[in-house]
Amino acid sequence: MSIIASIFIVLGLFFFTGGAIGILRFPDFFSRLHPAGKLDTMGLLMCMTGMAIYTAQDFSLAAILTALKIMLIVVFVFITSPTATHAILNAGVQAGLGPWTAPQKKDN
Repeated sequence: MSIIASIFIVLGLFFFTGGAIGILRFPDFFSRLHPAGKLDTMGLLMCMTGMAIYTAQDFSLAAILTALKIMLIVVFVFITSPTATHAILNAGVQAGLGPWTAPQKKDN
C-alpha cells in the first residue's frame, strides 16, 4: 500500500510541477489560468488520494475516518476550483483584459 500511495503522490507532484511551469510559460492572464486549474484539481486529487491510502493502511476506525476527511477535502476542491477559476476569469473580462496576440512581423 505504501508503494501505491507513493505513486499517487509522485503523480500529484508531476501535475503540480507541470502546472507551475505552465503558469510561468504562458503569455497572458487567460491562458495562465488553464494550467492553474489543472494544477490544483489533478495535483491535489493525486496527492490527497495517496495520503488517504497511506493513512488508511492501519484499517482502524480513526485511520478510515481520517482518510474519508481527506477525500472530503478533494470533493470540496473539485466543487470550488472551477467556480473560483470562472470568477477570476470573469473579473479579468470585467477589468478589460484582452487575450494575448502575437506581435506582427514587418515586411521588408
